[in-house]
Amino acid sequence: MMKKPLSGKVALVAGATRGAGRGIAVELGAAGATVYVTGRTTRAQRSEYGRPETIEETAELVTEAGGNGIAVQTDHLERSQVQALVERITSEQGRLDILVNDIWGSEYLTEWNVPVWEHSLDKGFRMLRLAVDTHIMTSHYALPLLIRSPHGLVVEMTDGTAEYNTERYRMSLFYDLAKMSAIQMARSLAHELKPYSCTAVALTPGWMRSEIMLDHFGVKEDNWRDATTKEPHFVISETPRFVGRAVAALASDPEAERWNGLSLSSGQLARVYGFRDLDGSQPDSWRYITEVQEAGKPADATGYR
Repeated sequence: MMKKPLSGKVALVAGATRGAGRGIAVELGAAGATVYVTGRTTRAQRSEYGRPETIEETAELVTEAGGNGIAVQTDHLERSQVQALVERITSEQGRLDILVNDIWGSEYLTEWNVPVWEHSLDKGFRMLRLAVDTHIMTSHYALPLLIRSPHGLVVEMTDGTAEYNTERYRMSLFYDLAKMSAIQMARSLAHELKPYSCTAVALTPGWMRSEIMLDHFGVKEDNWRDATTKEPHFVISETPRFVGRAVAALASDPEAERWNGLSLSSGQLARVYGFRDLDGSQPDSWRYITEVQEAGKPADATGYR
């Protein structure tokens, strides 16, 4: 059997309870990595989300995919918990090759298309803490371990590419700031990591069929196309595993430093690395959104997936 490209590598996916984090963790496991998955919801305790997905489930999916999944309950706003997490990885593995900062936890905090003077300050500042403070804190504690490994990789997860977000208002000052902050953090980390031959990138999925999104449309993964009756442009959507394959491809690329500091998308990297979504397609969501959805054209993913 061929050796899996990430065998012997250690990854930390911070914020892996569901959504992109879960998809990334599973695909890193499929590539052979040992993956520490963190979040606040366990089988014994739920976060304020009140959702059923747990970090134990994610770890089990990682192991089933061919890796080694390790669940560690962590609130990434608590310094002591993040420090203890990294100390545990250091003690158990002695290395860290991949850090994915995917902490978000704000789906229920954003007030869409509401100006700042009407938006809840409590919700807005909570969103920024979850989207910015958590990422910085995790990098602060984890990067001294990661830079010991040549060609270490840091992925800052966000929504939208730098090009797309710079040209558009993302429906809320707080959301706008949160998603652009991850892109800027990747740029800054790229500068700080370059002397250690490590790489930092910002990465966005397209319109992702997360558990929350599927629930929003009242569908499951096996009948997701039924949602196009409510939102025809959902035809361009992708599974969380698609962006997971993007991260696995980056982590397996010996020349990943060419991407250092850049803002990337799952669809863009699929064209470069050749990976596909679970259904065999290559959805290019951001090009579709710009050229079809925002252009007012009828929903048609032909040529975009």
